Order: sequence, then C-alpha cells, then structure tokens
Amino acid sequence: MKKILILSANPTNTNQLRLNEEVREIQAGLERSKSRDEFEIIAKLAVRTDDLRRALLDREPQIVHFCGHGAGDEGLALEDNAGQMQLVNTESLARLFKLFKDKIECVLLNACYSEVQAEAIYQHINCVIGMNQALGDRAAIKFAVGFYDALGAGRSYEDAYEFGCSAIDIESIPEYSTPVLKSRNAVEDRQRIQAVPVFLENPEGQVPLDSQFYVERPPIEADCYETILQPGALIRIKAPRQMGKTSLMSRILSHASQKGYQTASLNFQLADAEFLDSLEQFLQWFCASITNELNLPDKLGDYWKGVLGSNNKCTNYFQRYLLPTINAPIVLGLDEVDEVFKHIQLAQQFFGLLRAWHERSKNEAVWKNLRLLIVHSKEVYIPLNINQSPFNVGLPIELPDLNQIQVLDLVKRHGINWSDSQVQELRKLVDGHPYLVRVALYEIARGRITLPKLQQIAATEEGPYSDHLRRHWLNLQTDAELLDAIKQVVTADCAVDVGAEEAFKLRSMGLVKFQGNDVIPLCDLYRQYFCDRLGIN
Repeated sequence: MKKILILSANPTNTNQLRLNEEVREIQAGLERSKSRDEFEIIAKLAVRTDDLRRALLDREPQIVHFCGHGAGDEGLALEDNAGQMQLVNTESLARLFKLFKDKIECVLLNACYSEVQAEAIYQHINCVIGMNQALGDRAAIKFAVGFYDALGAGRSYEDAYEFGCSAIDIESIPEYSTPVLKSRNAVEDRQRIQAVPVFLENPEGQVPLDSQFYVERPPIEADCYETILQPGALIRIKAPRQMGKTSLMSRILSHASQKGYQTASLNFQLADAEFLDSLEQFLQWFCASITNELNLPDKLGDYWKGVLGSNNKCTNYFQRYLLPTINAPIVLGLDEVDEVFKHIQLAQQFFGLLRAWHERSKNEAVWKNLRLLIVHSKEVYIPLNINQSPFNVGLPIELPDLNQIQVLDLVKRHGINWSDSQVQELRKLVDGHPYLVRVALYEIARGRITLPKLQQIAATEEGPYSDHLRRHWLNLQTDAELLDAIKQVVTADCAVDVGAEEAFKLRSMGLVKFQGNDVIPLCDLYRQYFCDRLGIN
C-alpha cells in the first residue's frame, strides 16, 4: 500500500485558499477508484516546519502532496506557532527530501511559483511536479483531481501528470501549462523514442489509414464504430476545416468495410456548378456518383422517367436498384456537404430527402441497410423544418482540439526529444489544433526550424502558417460583422460576447473557442496575426 501524505498550510496573513476542498476532492477521487485499497491518505493541516519533518519520519510516505502558497525563489510558505507565514527556503527543502530519497517516489508541490523548489528536490527524488507561475484555486483543484484519478486507475506518475493538465484544459481554464513535470522516467522515454527512426508525413489533406500520425480522440472513434453497425444509422461529424473530419470518416468507412459492408464516399466539392443549380441534375449526379463508387452499372435511364418528382425518382433508384442489388448494409460517406448549404432551395430538398430515408429505416427492411455519414464544417443556418432535417437526429460528433496528452503523444511520434515545458509552449502558440500542431512538429522534426524560431515567425508571412492564416483573413474581409467580431475577440484580455451568430461562425472557422457563451481566440497564433492585420499593437 502506498501512503499519500497531504500537507497543507494557509497562514492567516496570506490569501485564503480552498485547501480543504482540494483535500476532500483527492480523498473522494481515490475512494471511488478501482485501486482504492492500494492507497492510504494521511492529511496534515496548518503544517509547521517541525510538522513537516515529523510527518515524513513517522509516516514514511511514497507520495508527498503540498498545497498552499509558494513564493518562488524565497521558498514555500508554512506556518509558525502563531499561524503566521514562515518561508522555508529551497535549499533546506531539498536537503530534507534528500534524507528520504529511498522512500519517496513522487512530490507534488501544488503551490504558485514552486518550480524552483521542484527542480531542487528533483536532484534527489525521481518525480517532482511544481508550478511555473501563479495558479488559481480552481486550476489547482482540477489538477489534483485529474492527477489522483489517474493514479487510482493504476496509471504512472507521468501519465497522472498529463491527466492533471488535461483536467485543467478540458474546463477551458488557461493555466493548463502551469504544472511542470520533472521525471527521470519521462527523460528516459524521450531518449528511447528519439533512437527509433521516424518516417515523416507532409501534414496536408486527410491522414492515411496506415499513418502513425493519426491520434484518436476517445471515445469518438469507438462510438462511431459501434453506431455505424446499427440499422439505419446516421452520424453527423462537424468541426472547422483541417480538424480531421475526413480522416475520421475514412476510418469509419474502413471499419464498416472490414465488417463486410459496402461503402461509398462522395465529396460535394466535386459537384460541378451546373449540378447545384437544378435539383433534377443534382440528384442525378448524386445517384450516378454513388453507383460508380459501388462499382455498379449506371441504370439512371431505367428509373429516371415519368412524371414523378426528382425526390421520388431518386428514392426509387435507391429502393428498387441500389439497395436490393447490394443486399447488404451500405455506408455512404457524404463529405463537405457545406457546398449544398449555399443553395437554400436545393439544400432544403436534399437534406429533407436524407431525413426521410433515415425515418423509413425505422420500419422498412430495405432502408435499414442504408447508413449515412454526413460531414460538414459550418453551423446549419439554412431554414429546415425540424421534422425534415437530418441535423437533429442520429449521433452528433463535434471534433475537439487535441488535449495535452494527445499533443504530447504526437511530439513523441515525431521522434522529438522535448521537455514538458516545450510541449506547453507549443500548445500556447497553436492550442491543440491538429493541423497547426502537425505542421509545427513536421518542420521541427525535419530540422527546418526550431521552436523559438517558430514562436518568432509563426504569425508572419515568413512562417509555415502563412497560407492558412491568409485564407482566414480573406474570408473575414468578406463579412464586415465577422471582421468586427474578431477584432473584439483579439483585443480583449478576457472572454467576450460577440453575439450568438458571429460566435458560432467564428467557431465554425476554427478561430475561437467558447467559454460559456463568450469566446476567446483559439490560440496565440491567431491573436498575434489578426492584431497585426488589424493594425492593433
């Protein structure tokens, strides 16, 4: 059984912290964990210097957790006999922990500016976590909960650190990069990874099915793989451009194919303009394209005649030809359906048709074999009857940015030997945007740029993101209201309300993220670039 010694100190002449809540959350998390019998928690409150030494001697813990105030180079704040602050200097702490180097496995200093003490203690203890700047109560508690939840699930200290950072990040608290890990195991892992040859891929377009650079975002893939096997399934995948929508769609189609299903993929950007001006021509193009994907003879001439409307002809083509001929589940991957949004009358008819097919699959055997994957980037602003829209049924998937653990995983897959602080610097620059992260790692792994140089030029025409940024700028310039909204966002020092429609449009472009109903820039890259373009210092 491992002993966790929790030491807290909140001197009366310092700001009051929510330390009791932190201790309660740690205890509750471990009590519900599958490994709860493997840990014993010992809590010491209002800790003085004598209490610290005696607790280490008497309890012989494997894990030491300090929560309280830190003062950077001046030390950690314990209490004196009067309850006032008594600073313990860094060298004294390191000397004390050296005496327990054969017992203590991990030290967590959940206090502001405690990286200095963490580095000193790390000279004697294999795993130490400190904070590189001030840390708010909410972030401190979330980190502790994520850390001990992972330990309770049997994960390593290094994994638990990543879960702690992720717990801060998933709540949209900006301090996810504040915790800093000092671990000899992590260093050894990075050295092993660096020794393995890495074959890099240019980060453009969808990620190939056999690529080592596709990072799953649980539970999304598992949910999609399970859903697509259900009769009449419909999955809606929505995310900004270059977030991995098509890569996910390809993997769902591959999974279905491995189960013996027939699959067909159709990118609506390939539709000629003339087909988008006429429902009749559009549905003929749609049917012909699916027929070609399924390697069947084109029989439009046999089914596309008479006085029936285009929707009925299209339905008959599927019901009387495609579905019976295959006589097995068919999965249609419909990519970039945003192209149809631009043509309101066409969109209303086509999406109403897809919804009607989905409804028929509930009762009609032939339609149960049709499974739909609908992929789009933008919010659906076209006026659709609630009972005729496919965008309020089925499984909705909104792809999130990569979290701390997933970015670290990508860094390792590129064979890059980075410290945790370097990973955090990259996330500060581009957040977890999959394309932006991969571009950075690709260029760095090739030796074309360093992280400091990337930070210097990323938001300029010299940087690797120039085309990406320019495309966004040109799109914003076509909409005065959106341009004004992004100006409000990048100039504010906190989340702002720019109106629901503008907020969703900016999110659809991938430029912002939500904090409640308000928005902030997705990352420093966008803030820097748009401030420069708008002439804002």
